[in-house]
Amino acid sequence: MSFLATKRLSKELKDLNDKGCPTGIQLLQSDDLHKWIFELEAYDSIYSDDKLALMFRFSGQYPIDSPAVQFVVGELEGATYKAPVHPHVYSNGHICASILSDGWSPVLNVSAVCLTIQSSMSHEFTQTSLSSHSVLTSCKSKQLPPDNDRYVARAPENPKKTRWEFHDDTV
Repeated sequence: MSFLATKRLSKELKDLNDKGCPTGIQLLQSDDLHKWIFELEAYDSIYSDDKLALMFRFSGQYPIDSPAVQFVVGELEGATYKAPVHPHVYSNGHICASILSDGWSPVLNVSAVCLTIQSSMSHEFTQTSLSSHSVLTSCKSKQLPPDNDRYVARAPENPKKTRWEFHDDTV
């Protein structure tokens, strides 16, 4: 891992440990600077009863290169997590969101990504809440992406290796 990545991730982790995570977000694992896992609560939404966790994997080029971010699907520390049923989230946990690919900016950080994804699950989320870094939009009903089965059958293990086509930011 590069010096810049180590320095930046160490600072972000220190800030999370010193100041705490934003409301509804809990750091579950941060054993090293390569992979972190957060639990998310999506208050006031159709996902409020769902157990959600996000996994971040960092390359040596972070923060220039975006982290690989996906929902955890399966057992973790005695809890069972599922990907939310959402038009921009595939059942394998991959998230189709510009903020995680060509919309990434090095000024963003882990907390900002967690908050953006958490906010996108809330009924009170609006398109203007994210400015140009729109990830998902307010979702009023649970439905998978129309190409979920095809994508999951052929998806790479790392969501960053997918060439996303961002086509519908209205759900």
